[in-house]
Amino acid sequence: MNKKQLIMEKALELFAKQGIKETSVQQITEYCGISKGAFYLSFKSKDELILSIIDHFMQLITADLDYTVSNRITKDTLYQIFHKIFDAFLKHRDLAKFLMIEQTHSLNKELLSRMQYYHRKTDVAFLKVMEKIYGESINEIKYDLIYSIKGLINGYANIILFNSGVINLDLAAKSLVEKVDILAKNITIPFITLENEEMIQDFFVEEISKDELLTLLDTTLNEIEGSIEKESLLILKEHLIEPTHSKAIINGLIENIRSNPECKWLAYLLRIYFRINS
Repeated sequence: MNKKQLIMEKALELFAKQGIKETSVQQITEYCGISKGAFYLSFKSKDELILSIIDHFMQLITADLDYTVSNRITKDTLYQIFHKIFDAFLKHRDLAKFLMIEQTHSLNKELLSRMQYYHRKTDVAFLKVMEKIYGESINEIKYDLIYSIKGLINGYANIILFNSGVINLDLAAKSLVEKVDILAKNITIPFITLENEEMIQDFFVEEISKDELLTLLDTTLNEIEGSIEKESLLILKEHLIEPTHSKAIINGLIENIRSNPECKWLAYLLRIYFRINS
């Protein structure tokens, strides 16, 4: 585990115990057993640390979501997605609460911009799933349907995060799947349509460039420790510079790195890039 990851994990433990606003950099460094200087070599400020933790959390969810929808899509795929999202909320309850509250009240433009970026990613993934499951029958309502699904997820998330009782995630996911099926088959008056260009712009995500991927690859190679992951990353980097391998080999290499938490986001971006450019 590198120092940045150690600070993030220990900071999360403190945030869970006493709250994010109440936790100081001094407390974090003491809890980690490092100096303030070591902290500031990794993060310029507490705000940057929080953004890094948010990135890590959202990247895990987004990458898992993309991996799920990259396989054969059935109605069970929806269940898997909802269950994974709610399970992630429970495992990172304090951070998820912070995100929900902060997005509502925050004047931090960087935080809001970051969250909007991840929302766009999940919107596109949900759209792909709904199109695969319901086909052309939802063409006129599909954008309205995605916003409806997001509203339902937010409503369920509030219950999961702010209820102290035992939560049945299986029931929550199954119930949500049923509601989505009813909406997909019965919406007749969509509010958000193709004519509402401003409302549907989130469904068109810019692809990452080769140079951006190469920079991220180099950063990850310097930080990662696993030998299999390192070897896979080096081959992927060579293929990015000069494509030589088959799609099957590239998919296998990406699969080699995706189980490593430090590589999940990179695996997601590589999968998107090669899907578009192959």
